[in-house]
Amino acid sequence: MSFWRLDTLFLAFLSLLALLTPLLGPVNEAVAPPFCKPLWLDHESGKPLSLNAKDNSLSFTWESKPPKTFSVKGTVTFEDVPKSASLLLAGPSKTYKLVDLAGYRNFDVDIDSRDVPLKLFLGLSPFVDVSSVIFSERGAYSLFIASDVKAHVDLNLNIYTGKWGIFGTDQRGRDVFRLTLAGIRISLLVGIFATLIASTLGMGLGLFAGYLGGLADSSIMRGVDVLLAIPTLPILVVISGVWGRGLWQIVFVLSIFSWMGTARVVRSLTLSLREAPYVEGLRALGAPTGYILARHFIPEAMPLLLAQMALGVPGAILAEAGLSFLGLSDPLMPSWGRMLHEAQVFGAFTSGAWWLIFPPGLGIASICLAFISVGRRFEEMADPRLREMAER
Repeated sequence: MSFWRLDTLFLAFLSLLALLTPLLGPVNEAVAPPFCKPLWLDHESGKPLSLNAKDNSLSFTWESKPPKTFSVKGTVTFEDVPKSASLLLAGPSKTYKLVDLAGYRNFDVDIDSRDVPLKLFLGLSPFVDVSSVIFSERGAYSLFIASDVKAHVDLNLNIYTGKWGIFGTDQRGRDVFRLTLAGIRISLLVGIFATLIASTLGMGLGLFAGYLGGLADSSIMRGVDVLLAIPTLPILVVISGVWGRGLWQIVFVLSIFSWMGTARVVRSLTLSLREAPYVEGLRALGAPTGYILARHFIPEAMPLLLAQMALGVPGAILAEAGLSFLGLSDPLMPSWGRMLHEAQVFGAFTSGAWWLIFPPGLGIASICLAFISVGRRFEEMADPRLREMAER
């Protein structure tokens, strides 16, 4: 049975994406107006436009319906203090004065078409869409400086339509594609580290309970029974609210309530191996307990432990997504559960903004199914009977 099957390759691909995600830049920055549709979904709006002006003028053509918003940001430096200077945006039939630069030798331009001061400066109502007024006509446009002094400019003109990127934008104008890729890293970190801690704790307690027996076995197993009887979700909600909403707090909370199944499985295996003839021989030769456990019991338990770990990762990922969906995670941590929480809070479920729901939802489902598939193969490797049933 080949280990490098589709599920393993898929998880390796996701791990590579998680490593490369920081190269995409900050994921919590707004890149476009809120609730922009994906590029491939909206065929009526024009493509977003981003231009840089190094000279005194910048010419471009707009041949689509009015954009959603536009912005002009950068610096203007004059060789001397101008008595008359303006930043103008000229359309096919009308020219608009965006800002008065007179009296400033250096001026930092920060114009957003949604700003009320800009609307009042243009003589418009605060409720009017500036973009629909300035870009009401199709044709040639020009952004330029009109001044009595020579100017050096470095301006960025960004025109945002109602569409953006592969998955559009969310309620804050953030790129949903970047958020989805960042969610891979969060899910893998939470799932793998929470399962590693829980599996290590469960294996250690299971080995000691099964090998030592007596009071140690009874105490550990009664503790397992008590933890299994506690309703997990309410306790996780309470502990997350008390300890904080950070990533590692969530990992620690999940690991506390995830080790009991591993402890039971390892204890059962240890009980069956404890009375084996070779173990009795090692005891008779005076082998220390640590040597017996490390050299013989742990290698025997490792296939089952790997299967438990692979099957435990989806549970940790789903638990983290559930806590994040309830709002019990760091608002700045771009996890898939947090994306679904914000989509629900801001009405994506009722407004039809499905591109905010499907990427994180499909991500959670696909990564959990991949780990479950890998865990089943580890189970088949540990149990020959399961392997025979799978080959039939």
